[in-house]
Amino acid sequence: MLRKVALASCIGSTVEWYDFFIYATASALVFNKLFFPELSPLVGSLVALGTYAAGFLARPIGGLVFGIIGDRKGRKSALVTTLLMVGIATFVVGLLPTYETIGSAGAIILVIVRLIHGFGIGGEQGNAILITCEHAPARSRGFYGALVQLGAPAGFVLPLGLFALLTSTLSEEAFLSWGWRIPFLLSAVLVGIGMYIRLHLSESPLFKREGAQREPNPLSRMLREYPRPVILGIGAKLLEATVFTTYAVIITAYAVSRGIDRSVMTEATLIAILLELIALPLFGMLSDRIGRKPVYLLGAAVNLALVYPTFWVVYGDHQPLIWIMLVGTLAIGHAAMYAPQAAFFAELFPTRMRASGISFVQQIGALIGSVGTLGAGWFLALANGTPWILASYIALIAVITLVCVVRLPETRGKMIEQD
Repeated sequence: MLRKVALASCIGSTVEWYDFFIYATASALVFNKLFFPELSPLVGSLVALGTYAAGFLARPIGGLVFGIIGDRKGRKSALVTTLLMVGIATFVVGLLPTYETIGSAGAIILVIVRLIHGFGIGGEQGNAILITCEHAPARSRGFYGALVQLGAPAGFVLPLGLFALLTSTLSEEAFLSWGWRIPFLLSAVLVGIGMYIRLHLSESPLFKREGAQREPNPLSRMLREYPRPVILGIGAKLLEATVFTTYAVIITAYAVSRGIDRSVMTEATLIAILLELIALPLFGMLSDRIGRKPVYLLGAAVNLALVYPTFWVVYGDHQPLIWIMLVGTLAIGHAAMYAPQAAFFAELFPTRMRASGISFVQQIGALIGSVGTLGAGWFLALANGTPWILASYIALIAVITLVCVVRLPETRGKMIEQD
């Protein structure tokens, strides 16, 4: 039963993250030309990424709403609703007229759709983790939690690979005319598969055990009784969110604006994230052996060490080294934080308010980390394309995360069934 639940959660999360990240890939590659053609290439790319950031503004709201739903009505109910919401929004993007047809109205609709995306994903992440972690025994919770985390990089790889295939087989004119729509329209098939899986998913046994004792106001009570884990958890989340947004999205747009071929960045990112898919379960298992904190701290330290070298490689157009840096920052640095994060955050809160707790920590942390990075991206234009302000910002975030993780309690082996 546990393996079935973990597999179902991973597949369902992959579908939903596919819908979320397909927008990120399109933002970095084509949305500046389709919806903001009146702007310069760099500014247009940053504005397109700004619409991507709109989704992060909605994520905390979705996390709060569906965290409460997860604690009151069940993890499964929240997961079915979020998948349907994100799937419909993605399909709409595939049908959306561009600037050439309806002018700025297309960009406005794009932002609205992106807000729906963010709202749904905000409620997805915490509940998907909990329905698996609450089935898993304490001795292997890190591993099974990491399996759910595969959904995000897998959901990123699918559109990235699909866009790479389309750009290599279609002419640029055909790709900009209709080819970019294909990944969005295909989401309807994936959502159908994901919906079938989620409807047949077993509810969390710990949630069912709560019965009539479920907390009527889980969010307010969680904030009142667990302020320290909330604040430190948000700080721990900051770097993980910042790193993924930077190296999987922003750096591609920046590199293309520097004259590096788009295919170089796409292929390098694709390989790094494919390797992360292998690394995540391994780091999850490692966290079951030596603890959540040591593995998390390793990832944060790796990213602190590599932030300046990575931007130097892109700024100087040292293309052979780009692959190495992205593998280091994503497949090692990000994976070592993201893998234990699921079990780590779930173990910080009791069952009756766990969905609210993990959703709040993850989504507020993602908002600050990701939107902060996208906002810092404007300094690339203000500083004539030099990346050192952005790199310094990421280094500061890394220090904050290191301090917060050190201050959090070690949770490996915690019997959450007794909470």
